[in-house]
Amino acid sequence: MKDLFTCLRAGALGLWVACAPVAGADDAIVSAKAVHSLLLGVAHAGPRLVVVGDRGHILYSDDQGRTWTQARVPTRQMLTAVFFVDAQYGWAVGHDAQILASEDGGVTWTRQYEDLKRQAPLLDLWFKDRQQGFAVGAYGALLSTDDGGQHWEDIGERLDNSEQLHLNAITAVKDAGLFIVGEQGSMFRSANGGQTWETMHSPYAGSLFGVIATARPETLLAYGLRGNLLRSTDFGATWQRIPLAGNHGALEFGLAGASLLADGSLVVVGNGGTVLRSHDDGQTFSLYSRPDRQALAAVTGADLGHLVLAGQSGVERTADNGAGPAATVAQP
Repeated sequence: MKDLFTCLRAGALGLWVACAPVAGADDAIVSAKAVHSLLLGVAHAGPRLVVVGDRGHILYSDDQGRTWTQARVPTRQMLTAVFFVDAQYGWAVGHDAQILASEDGGVTWTRQYEDLKRQAPLLDLWFKDRQQGFAVGAYGALLSTDDGGQHWEDIGERLDNSEQLHLNAITAVKDAGLFIVGEQGSMFRSANGGQTWETMHSPYAGSLFGVIATARPETLLAYGLRGNLLRSTDFGATWQRIPLAGNHGALEFGLAGASLLADGSLVVVGNGGTVLRSHDDGQTFSLYSRPDRQALAAVTGADLGHLVLAGQSGVERTADNGAGPAATVAQP
């Protein structure tokens, strides 16, 4: 089985080497095993849940992650992230710089954009509404759209990124603006909707795989290799390292995905079955290490306080601390 951190949307070189694109592939193959395949992204489409991952797999659940149905998808390339602005409109990104779109809550998908010349994946995306959105990826890729993805513009030159460092994640920070993190601790922020970008200083020089805003204004977390978790309360101007410890000392597993839940708590997941949860806006975290130690890439909340985890072994509904599994099956 592929190691998740060679296939992650994190932007390490191994991502598109060890998990090479499928040459000449068409529609994703519908399979009952898709629910247990490598899955890298999860999002809410209203009450529906949608996950994406390897071989173009996209699945959706209308019962909060108890059962899953596979969508019809026009690619077999790895999909790395998914984002919905409402119950109907969503986008997914992946290898070959592909961008897919759905207007029916993830049941059907069309290809909006593809750039084979890049020979590298897009790794994350964020949309303000049904019209304005951004996608980031390997070798400094930064794309934007103002018409719902009918046209995409490469705006990577707006960043001071002459080394073309991989951009791994993008998010919006409350009452502040947009924030991007990536390779070698790179950080960029925009306070004017992506028109101009400012390079920020990171206290960590290793790869940052993700960034998430908290419920408080100007407050965000960045996370990455070796259990590094950083917190800022001033839109990335200054940072505080958040210590993470388990039963055997400091946590050194890479962190790959995070979610702000409806109750305002934060969940961060990563390698080694790591599930971190904070109820104080990211100042402190409790740690649960899943016994299977399978790598996790993404997380979101479900009903009754449950979590839905996506990663190396597929998608799973669990207890609020990541313990489980609860029953997760594929529908025909």
